Amino acid sequence: MRLHVNIDHVATLRNARGTTYPDPVLAAEACLRAGAHGITAHLREDRRHIRDADVFALRGLLRRTGHLFNLEMAATEEMRGIALEVRPECVTLVPERREERTTEGGLDARGQAAMLGPYVKSLQDAGIKVSLFVAAVPDQLQISKTLGCEQVELHTGEYAHAFGTPAAATELSRLAEGARFAHEIGLEVAAGHGLTLANVPDLVKISEIVELNIGHAMIGDAIFLGIDGATKAMLAALGVAA
Repeated sequence: MRLHVNIDHVATLRNARGTTYPDPVLAAEACLRAGAHGITAHLREDRRHIRDADVFALRGLLRRTGHLFNLEMAATEEMRGIALEVRPECVTLVPERREERTTEGGLDARGQAAMLGPYVKSLQDAGIKVSLFVAAVPDQLQISKTLGCEQVELHTGEYAHAFGTPAAATELSRLAEGARFAHEIGLEVAAGHGLTLANVPDLVKISEIVELNIGHAMIGDAIFLGIDGATKAMLAALGVAA
């Protein structure tokens, strides 16, 4: 199980006061020292947290340390240009709406297949692995494979919202079935959204899931534990030695 820490909300805190601190790149460096396997950052159209300069600085850090950089972005021409310049190891294509607080729901890969096909290929031609952030349902997973993607990231928001209620078991089963199906058709399986120290232990029992992208809860935990402590605590919850 790989842990990729999403450092978006370090930038959210920085941008709230218009300062240069806290620096998301320094946060990323601390996460890696504590044992994280990679860093995720979402460059949104409205630049509400991560900014272009952060992306280039993260690229430099991760190239120096030999860790994976996962750039989340919408499938727009502007973002493709940035991705082709930055060359992260992985691009995760996500839906994006200006009015949302955070990415809610998975990408409609089937509905956007005509556009996504050449878009995905253009990134792959540059040596970038492409992942789609989708719901754990067969048609979205199958079209992700048909489009040539190497990976899918399963949207875990419904499970996170249901955690602690009887509905959690149903959502966990749905994720397990989706992960098995994706694995069977040759996709690498990641997962993310709303994951916390409390709800990840059950999720990691799904053996087909090999990577988690976790951000908001870890940055919240860092207030009390420090960013290195939050990283080590999450690795422990995943059953991974730091």
